[in-house]
Amino acid sequence: MSEKITVAVLGVGEHGKKHARALKQVPGAELAGVYDLRPERAQEIAAELGVRAFQSLDEALSSVQAVSVVIPTTDHAAVARQAFACGVDVLLEKPITRTLEEATELIELAESGGRILQVGHLERFNPGVVAAKEATTHPMFFEVHRLGVFSPRSLDVDVVFDLMIHDLDLVLWLVDSPWRDVRAVGLPVLSDKVDIANARVEFQNGAVANLTASRVSTERVRKFRYFQPNEYFSIDFTRRDATLIRVDRNGPTPQIAFRKLTSTPQEPLQAELAAFAESVRTRSRPLVGGKEGKQALALAESVLNCIEQHAAFVNVPLGRSVGQSGES
Repeated sequence: MSEKITVAVLGVGEHGKKHARALKQVPGAELAGVYDLRPERAQEIAAELGVRAFQSLDEALSSVQAVSVVIPTTDHAAVARQAFACGVDVLLEKPITRTLEEATELIELAESGGRILQVGHLERFNPGVVAAKEATTHPMFFEVHRLGVFSPRSLDVDVVFDLMIHDLDLVLWLVDSPWRDVRAVGLPVLSDKVDIANARVEFQNGAVANLTASRVSTERVRKFRYFQPNEYFSIDFTRRDATLIRVDRNGPTPQIAFRKLTSTPQEPLQAELAAFAESVRTRSRPLVGGKEGKQALALAESVLNCIEQHAAFVNVPLGRSVGQSGES
């Protein structure tokens, strides 16, 4: 087996701990240690996993080949810059950065320095999504719902960058066409940020996507459905599978045919981290690189700008997230 890639996790809040635990299960990676601004958090997860708790960011970067960065988005650009300067490859949790200017800078730094930059759009590694993507040829209409129960963790983040950005990235990937028009509305319900949002995105090739994201639902809902000529796809993120529905005209009368698409069972976060380690080892382009992360950020920004314009028109005050997303 090829030599394992040494990796550190920077930021071990709730999601960062998941990264660290998943990395222990990736055959091509070796979790060398973790770092957090709160030393007690780093020491706790380091003891659990039998790895080092780095005392500083400099110590972490000087000890590994790659880092998984799971910190507030406001700090993504600064930490990635430092990592690239140390010759370390980077996986940044979504969204890629706070601003498009920062995203452009990191993309250029990665390219000029020959570094790997991957963005953590996790849903691309869901087995159901992988199976559906292989069977997709010409998607024209999307109906997407991502609803969650409110969590205090999200008090400083709006729902567009916390939840909807997952589906914006998937639609961009499946349609593979620039968007030409965005319309969106959203409201604060339990916080001063956008807690529920609906967006309609039209693409230059004629595809249309309707997306709803909410963190004020009474139940957790993940529905991702889309249509192409004569076919309908339904992805279940929880079961990690996808179903293809079409009309079977081979018999005496047309019948609706349901076919579960073949997928390879895998845990999405583990698959994402394994893909990152493989990109680092082979120096190959990641599935979700800086360019893709920037596109998702740009579309999310367009959605939020539309929401803010509508809110101003109807005189509903909104608070704007400082860092958009990430973990404290």
